[in-house]
Amino acid sequence: MKKLFVFILVLGMTVLINAEELTSLRGSQPLDEASQTVEKKVWAKDGEVISRNYVQQPPLIPHKIKGYQINLQYNKCMSCHSWSKYKASGATKISQTHFKDRDGNDLAKVSARRYFCNQCHVPQASVKPIVENTFKPIDSVSQ
Repeated sequence: MKKLFVFILVLGMTVLINAEELTSLRGSQPLDEASQTVEKKVWAKDGEVISRNYVQQPPLIPHKIKGYQINLQYNKCMSCHSWSKYKASGATKISQTHFKDRDGNDLAKVSARRYFCNQCHVPQASVKPIVENTFKPIDSVSQ
């Protein structure tokens, strides 16, 4: 029991000593004060196709989606991207892969596991990264 107490005491002291070296993404801004104002995001213009960075990356959404309703009763994305409406709206047609269940069977409606679009697809804005990113996309799949 004495060894356990000493171990916990040493561990706690180590955490306290190292905690001083850690910095938050908020910087030195205390939690009980208002954070700095956020820069306004510059969203991609609707219609501009955003290139993909890796194989099998879901396409990025080239427009704002704030206020879009996606729930069990309604999916705002389908008002433009469904097979029956994509031509009239000028939007990209939803992929046929979204009409397959987990066993690969073809479905008449969008699969439940693909219905909530923003699980995979995200809007893109020109913003300064919160943390440094050194990711570099590949030039091609095979040479």
